[in-house]
Amino acid sequence: MVLSTRIVMFDLDDTLALSKAKITPRMAQCLTRLLNHKHVCIISGGRYEQFQTQVLEELPLTPELAERLHLMPTCGTRYLRWESGGWQDVYCENLTDEEKSLIVSVLTQGAQSLGLWAEKTWGEVIEDRGSQVTFSALGQQAPHTAKAAWDPDGSRRRALREYVAARLPDLEVRSGGSTSIDVTKKGIDKAYGVQRLLEFLDLRVEDVLFIGDRLDEGGNDYPVRELGVPCVAVTGWEQTADYIEAMLASDSERPALPLLAPLDPR
Repeated sequence: MVLSTRIVMFDLDDTLALSKAKITPRMAQCLTRLLNHKHVCIISGGRYEQFQTQVLEELPLTPELAERLHLMPTCGTRYLRWESGGWQDVYCENLTDEEKSLIVSVLTQGAQSLGLWAEKTWGEVIEDRGSQVTFSALGQQAPHTAKAAWDPDGSRRRALREYVAARLPDLEVRSGGSTSIDVTKKGIDKAYGVQRLLEFLDLRVEDVLFIGDRLDEGGNDYPVRELGVPCVAVTGWEQTADYIEAMLASDSERPALPLLAPLDPR
């Protein structure tokens, strides 16, 4: 076990599970075992209901284990903890109705003018998540294979992010998952969520280990790395499960994936 780590933080889609899919029994077992030793936080662009469907319904949580689990939906714009027998908001940085209306308008105009408004979609293309508005080019329920093929080099998301950011300078605009753009209040990203969590738990960045699949520059996990948090990059849930199992192994065994080289904290 990495003794200095007091809390392990995870991205959700393509880190703990396939995009929008439930965690597997193997991952459920990994997380349950990890919660017996450490606090665990899940921070993702998805809304709380997505956390319920993908993770909470698959975990055999006792009240003791639930108290060690921290949920940060919509990229840390919201933080929930288990209290009094249920998941309660610690904070929630909701957008105003006026902000959300403007965001939807700009996202729609941008996608249409850039030729990114798809004819075939699966579910909502623009979703109001309360504290975040998310554009998903192929819809919220698009199959994983279609999403992976839509923008493999990230150029489509970069073009739309630049278009929207230029027109919404008072808001935070970033690339989300493989087909998505997320918009929140200014200055709120996953680094913000990590900083708030550290304050509530009285921890330092050195006490945290973050595991995610978008730690490259421009990825929505990158702000966590910029903060100076020790990070491990994975390419899928299987690699994450391997890493957790190695962490839980005897002291003579070490995780196979190295920590990323630290960046200067911003």
